[in-house]
Amino acid sequence: MKTSDYVRAILSELSEHSPAIQDEQAEQLVKSILAARKVFVAGAGRSGLMGKSFAMRLTHIGVEAYVIGETNTPAFTSEDLLIVGSGSGRTETLLVLAKKARAIGGSVASFTLSADSPIADLSDEVILLSGAPKDQHEGNHHTIQPMGSLFEQTLLLMYDAVILRLMEMKELDTHKMYGHHANLE
Repeated sequence: MKTSDYVRAILSELSEHSPAIQDEQAEQLVKSILAARKVFVAGAGRSGLMGKSFAMRLTHIGVEAYVIGETNTPAFTSEDLLIVGSGSGRTETLLVLAKKARAIGGSVASFTLSADSPIADLSDEVILLSGAPKDQHEGNHHTIQPMGSLFEQTLLLMYDAVILRLMEMKELDTHKMYGHHANLE
C-alpha cells in the first residue's frame, strides 16, 4: 500500500468508530468542565500527549486547565475536575491520581475503552470510546494501526469535539479564543 492508502484506511477506521461516541456522557462532561474551578488533565504516553493538547485548548477558551506532572500545576481541590485518558483504564500511575483526586473530594472523569476498569470504577463520569486495546489480543475491535493509535486518535478527536461544544456554549469563535493564545512565540 502507498502512504496515501494508509491515510484513507486510518480515516475509514476513525469514521467507523465515531458512531459509538455517547453524546449524553460527553454533554455531562461539558457541564462538569464549566462547573469546575480548575480542570486537570492526565494520561500516559501518547494518550497523555492528547491530553496536553486538550488542556491547551481549554486554556484558549478561558478554562483554568493544567496538565498533571507539569511544573506549574497547582494543588487539586474538592472544587476541581480531573480528566483521565486511558484506553485500558488500568494504567497504574493514572489509577493513583484518580484515587487521590477522589480522596481530596474532587471529581474524576475518564475516557476509556473499558467500562469495567479500575479507573472507570473511580470515575464520576465515564466516556466510553471505541477502539482496539494496545496489545490487540483482547476486545472485538481490530485495526491496521499499531498498539493504541486508534484510541489515541479518537481521544484527540473527542477532546476537540468537547472544545467545539464548549465554544458553542460560551459563544466563542476562533478570533475570541486567539486572545488566550500564547503570544511569546
